[in-house]
Amino acid sequence: MPTVSEVMTRGVRTLSPEDTLQFAAQAMDELSVGSVPVCDGQRVVGVVTDRDITVRATAHGLSPEHAQLAQIMSREVQCCYEDQSVEEAAQIMCDAQLRRLPVLDRSEQLVGILSLGDVAVRADTDEAAKALQGISIPSRPDRSGLSAAAGSAAGGADAR
Repeated sequence: MPTVSEVMTRGVRTLSPEDTLQFAAQAMDELSVGSVPVCDGQRVVGVVTDRDITVRATAHGLSPEHAQLAQIMSREVQCCYEDQSVEEAAQIMCDAQLRRLPVLDRSEQLVGILSLGDVAVRADTDEAAKALQGISIPSRPDRSGLSAAAGSAAGGADAR
């Protein structure tokens, strides 16, 4: 089984926690990606996704021109190490239901991204299939305390 460093994508675009939502969206649009690591130097401090921008920021009424990524980014980031096996990394992806993992060296510096596509194309299609199956299991989010906007999907007032 190959190591993560053998199949990962290098030269990853990163953003800063101080970058605006609009700047992040423009970068994602130009690169045709849906998530970007947020770094302080080479240290990963978060991840921002197109969903964070469109749903989380909009739900909070944030201005794309002024709001910073620090306000909406996910801070608990699952990562893998470049010297881990692809199988171990695929298991992390499966367990956390992620299609992309930031890849760190043992000094905790960002060195790349491992995507499900990297696993499928450059490593093992069986491993990719197992990871995709685990990633695709529907989650059961805690919907208690949601606003009325969630309607009956949250078991709220509109539920029958």
